[in-house]
Amino acid sequence: MQKVENGLFVSVEYTGTLDNGDEFDSSKGRMPLEVQIGAGNVIPGFESALLGMAVNESKTFTLPPEEAYGERDDSRVYDFPKAEIPQGMDPEVDQILALTTKDGQQIPARVDRIEDETVVFDLNHPLAGQALTFAIEVVGISETQTQTQESCGCGSTCASGSCGDDAGCC
Repeated sequence: MQKVENGLFVSVEYTGTLDNGDEFDSSKGRMPLEVQIGAGNVIPGFESALLGMAVNESKTFTLPPEEAYGERDDSRVYDFPKAEIPQGMDPEVDQILALTTKDGQQIPARVDRIEDETVVFDLNHPLAGQALTFAIEVVGISETQTQTQESCGCGSTCASGSCGDDAGCC
């Protein structure tokens, strides 16, 4: 029986929940998430939990923040002068916007609050600082990729192709 190991492509059905039981992401109604083990396309603890599993094997596990999206970092919260917001852009609280760095890289930022003269952006991942519980089932193991993945622009690869919701990618 083939087991999950580095280099293999693994298809997994998953549901992710927070400590309060709220579901933040799931593959229900979508294609299973396919990841290449060792490629670093998912959070470290998720990938580690897959190692050694076989097709049709299930498990539930909880990842502390440091094995998921890390702790919240207050130094990643920035005040941005309203005068520098491009004309026609009308940011709203909790909206996710793509900010462009000086070297042209785009990074997602959540509008934390809007003050008189500034817009405050939070560059922490929406799930930073939270323990994440996953219920997973391995539904396929292959030596080659079986799905076409889309980049969601957050530096991860997601089965949904989007992380513009509050979930983010596992």
